[in-house]
Amino acid sequence: MQNVFQHIKGDRLIWAIISLLAIFSFLPVYSAASNLAYTSGIGNTFGYFLKHFMHLFLGFAIMYGMHKIPYRYFRGLSIVMMPVVIGLLVLTIFQGKTIDGANASRWIQIPVVGMSFQTSTLAAVVLMVYVARYLSRIKDKTITFKESILPLWLPVFVVLALILPANFSTTAIIFAMVLVLTFIGGYPVRYLLAIIGTAIIAFAFFVLIAKAFPSLMPNRIDTWMNRVESFSNTEVTEADYQIEKAKIAIATGGIQGVGPGKSVQKNFLPQSASDFIYAIIVEEYGLIGGVFLLIMYSWLLFRIVIVAQNADTIFGKLVVLGVGLPIIFQALINMAVAVELFPVTGQTLPLISSGGTSIWMSCLAFGIILSVSAKRQEQKEELEKEDNPLEILSEAL
Repeated sequence: MQNVFQHIKGDRLIWAIISLLAIFSFLPVYSAASNLAYTSGIGNTFGYFLKHFMHLFLGFAIMYGMHKIPYRYFRGLSIVMMPVVIGLLVLTIFQGKTIDGANASRWIQIPVVGMSFQTSTLAAVVLMVYVARYLSRIKDKTITFKESILPLWLPVFVVLALILPANFSTTAIIFAMVLVLTFIGGYPVRYLLAIIGTAIIAFAFFVLIAKAFPSLMPNRIDTWMNRVESFSNTEVTEADYQIEKAKIAIATGGIQGVGPGKSVQKNFLPQSASDFIYAIIVEEYGLIGGVFLLIMYSWLLFRIVIVAQNADTIFGKLVVLGVGLPIIFQALINMAVAVELFPVTGQTLPLISSGGTSIWMSCLAFGIILSVSAKRQEQKEELEKEDNPLEILSEAL
């Protein structure tokens, strides 16, 4: 076991929190799998348990591999990967498919392994690394708005425009996180206000086109509007079915919950293993389980900020915040939707919900964060050796 830990670098607390969340995820996913097994006609819940295990196993393999790569290489990789993710997003628009009745085309099929992949999640990670790279280059430099349009905002808007027709919530989250990162990176606020204004105008234009030509994106605008109207409407409608079942699950859970695997609403709540898994967790583990997850993600946010603060370069600081903050933000949105503080978005709970793409891309992002912290750890160990001549002499002998 000691040999295994010798190969694991980076922030040990981040490793511990991620591992704890992953282990905990088996309980609600396996519980909700009974509904999936029934609706699919398979009748075997262990298959979903094994599938979730394989997703996590591959995710941790990705995280381990990424944290071994010196993070300075991600600067160049982001440039190489931008055309790749744009190509994948275009391919998704034309060849995408729906999964379990989920609206719009968000996934593409991987022929070799027979698995589906949601390209927008990969695009989000690559884009944040790309933005961090650009901001690190212009740090302490005076630039004009015109100079930043092509290298910074054109790739951002191309990626967002390709994701928007299929996934508004993901587009909004990515755009918000890009704005936060550029603000932290010292990009002029007056330029950010211009970008926000441009984005509002572009989105309004997109809605008008979608309304004028409904055959291009059937039911997409209506779905978004119905979700917002349902959130603000006090009367219960058919569109409120998911959130009403989630509220029943949360109310049933109480303080201690009904117990592991004893959820009733998992049999009625759509996407109980993914989008609304937090409601099932609160029903089975009560307020204690819900607060436990909130504490875990808050602790994870704290460690991400610590790693960013201790990074040895501007790029390291920005890339940690760029790939780390969206994960925490997504988790908070998922929880807020379950308790009706936010309209239904379709965002999963990172590292908890079932679904391979979400787990893999979260682990990819954490691998980048751990790579930055591993570099800091190596520098600290080298300084300790320099301060200890006896240790250097013993290694030489």
